[in-house]
This record gives sequence, C-alpha cells and structure tokens, in this order.
Amino acid sequence: MAAYAAYKAAFEAADPTSSTVSERVQIAGELGLCELALNRHRDAAEHLAWSLSQGEALPLPLQRRFEVGLRKAAFDVAELRLAVDPPDAEVFVDGKVIVRPEGAYQLFVEPGRHTVRARAPGHEDAVHVVGAVTGAEHEIVMHLPHTSTSDAEEGAPGPPNEAPRAVRSPATPRTAPPNPWASWPGTARIGGIALTTATAAAGAVFLLRAHVVHGDLREGDVVRRAQGWTSHTCREASAPASCAEIHDQVNERDLFATLGKVSLATSAVFGVVTAASFFTEIAVFGARPKAAGVRVVPMATSERAGVLLEGAW
Repeated sequence: MAAYAAYKAAFEAADPTSSTVSERVQIAGELGLCELALNRHRDAAEHLAWSLSQGEALPLPLQRRFEVGLRKAAFDVAELRLAVDPPDAEVFVDGKVIVRPEGAYQLFVEPGRHTVRARAPGHEDAVHVVGAVTGAEHEIVMHLPHTSTSDAEEGAPGPPNEAPRAVRSPATPRTAPPNPWASWPGTARIGGIALTTATAAAGAVFLLRAHVVHGDLREGDVVRRAQGWTSHTCREASAPASCAEIHDQVNERDLFATLGKVSLATSAVFGVVTAASFFTEIAVFGARPKAAGVRVVPMATSERAGVLLEGAW
C-alpha cells in the first residue's frame, strides 16, 4: 500500500516540463503493477497500457514486466476500442466524458452493461450499448451523421465532466474470445465433416474390397461348374481341399461387406449431426448460419459407395 501511495503521488505530480517521458512512463507502469497487486485491475490495465503505448521510452526488461502485468490485469476487465467519426466528437461512457478523444483509442471498463454516447456540433448523437465481458475486447465504431442547422443550434447540455482517461492501444494486442458460433457450432461442423468424410471413405473401401472378392467368387464358380461342380460339392464328405479356400473367401467378402455398411451408417450419423448444427444455431443463438459451408451426404448401392460434397467454402 505504501508503494502504491508513493507511485500514485509521483504519477500525479509528474510535470511534462520538469520530467522526462521515460520517467513518467516508468512511474505509470510501476503504479499499474502496484494496483494489480491490490486487485484494482481496471486502474492497473489503464496505467500499464498507457505506459506500454510509449514503449520506445521503456527499457526492454521493464517493457516485458509491464506486458505481463497488463495481460493479468486485462483478464479481469473488459476493453473497449473506440473509433469515432468525426474524431473531435465528445465521447461519454456511462455519462462520464472521456477526456480528449482522438478518434481511435482504448478504454478499460468493469464487466457489465455500459452506454457509450458520442456528440459533436452539427451532427446527430450516436449511442451504443455494450455488454462488456470479462477478458474480452469490444470494438465500437461510432459514426455521427450530419444534422440540420436548427437541430444543431438547440445543443443539449452534456453529462458531467468526471472522466476516465482514454489511453492509446497497448504494445501487446490481445484477441477477443470467440463468440458461441465460432467456439461451438463452427468447430463441431469442422469435426463433423472430417468424421463424416473419413467414415464414408472407409466404408467405400470396405465395400469395394467385398465387391472384388465377390467377383472372384463368381468367376471361380463359373470355372468350377464347367468342371462339373454343383452347389452340394463342398458339403459332401469327400469335398475337395479347395472348398476350404472358397469358404475363407466367402467369410472375407461377408466381413468387408459388414464393415462397409457399418462405416456408411456411422458416416450418415455424423452427417446428420453436422447438418443439425445449422438448426441448432438458429434455435439457440437466433442467427442464420453463414452461407459458406459444405454438406456431406454418403451414398451407397449394393455394389458401389461414395460421398456427395455440396456447398461452397
């Protein structure tokens, strides 16, 4: 706590005219690390991000320490990346003005619902409500359309001037967590397509092998019948030794035929589950699936098997 108070006092007392940029950014970074130790994650993220935005003024060891601290602090807060047009518009978050917006900047907020408002003379106000998620990065683009002269002259009074500080983007970018569509249905479809294709291909190979063995049996049967064999020859007590080989071929054909049918049935199940994910997205997330995609349909006849791929990547 004593270190926090000392760094906070030094940061607030830092004068651009009497201190160097390197001194100010190091004080800001050390203050952020103290705030992180005190579980003041939003303040810590803000000061560490500002310090890292001046990375050229930081020694490399300090820069690495601050980057690690920023990643830890940002894990418990939400990040807003704002882009405003016109860039000189006033921006308010939950009624608090953000000091000197610069068109594209970064702000850390506590998780929860926040209202972002932007206004500028001669333009209509823009309002955006965001549900900030812990550890997530939310990009907000606000465009203020031009308004009529009479409307612009009315000029509603603005919210109070208590303001969180906006900071430039940190040196270490982070990626927002994937939304439910990307993390579940999309991944399930990729796996479903792979499994459907693999099992269908395996079924086709098994059925093809069964077809080849069956063809060999038919050709051999023609030759044996020409030699005087009947359907009861292999059942007689004095059956030829080649009957054992014929029996093995029949078992091999039946085995591969069964494996092929089971593989195609499994492929059909995976295909149905993959197709069902489209309906799941509509029912659960209330959104239509992306136009791009592939539909896999296994096809088989008594002698042939394959897969039909339909769609666009």
